[in-house]
Amino acid sequence: MTAQGRVFAYARVSTLGQTVAGQLQEIAAAGFQPPEYRVVSETISGSIPAMQRPEFARLVDRLEPGDILVVSKLDRLGRDAIDVTETVSRLSKIPVRVHCLALGGTDLTSSSGQLTMNVLNAVAQFERDLLRERTSAGLAAAKAKGKKLGRPPALSKTQETDAIRRLKRGESVSSVARLFNVSRATIIRLRNA
Repeated sequence: MTAQGRVFAYARVSTLGQTVAGQLQEIAAAGFQPPEYRVVSETISGSIPAMQRPEFARLVDRLEPGDILVVSKLDRLGRDAIDVTETVSRLSKIPVRVHCLALGGTDLTSSSGQLTMNVLNAVAQFERDLLRERTSAGLAAAKAKGKKLGRPPALSKTQETDAIRRLKRGESVSSVARLFNVSRATIIRLRNA
């Protein structure tokens, strides 16, 4: 597309049943024609930070100043807004231009790209804050209705009494834990309470 830098494409899917073909078609339709050896794809969960993905990390090592990295969507670059921001920041220091087709081909390392990233980060933070508020309100409402919050006890009151009795008789923590099919930590907490 440009004579100024080499063009690389990065495509990612989360599971083996998926294919990167659609992403690569979008990149080609946008006018980017990287040679096959500059097209990097991998099958890895989006929950893995970008720089911890083996193929993406190798791709970054190959990039040189002036190169162009093209992705179809922002989520291909990172697991969340913070990861995407850190990844783009790292790439801008090479400096590499990062084009995201879903954002109209915006170069994320440009001034307008940074503005777009800041707006997206603000929206993501707003959504996280709303979720926290809703969760807190839901927990408070449940507590007000008398619901017991947290994990249910591993042992019933009868089992707790029996376990304490066994410990006092000299049975080991491990044997009591096996008997009630709970962890040693559960029995230790009960003993120490």
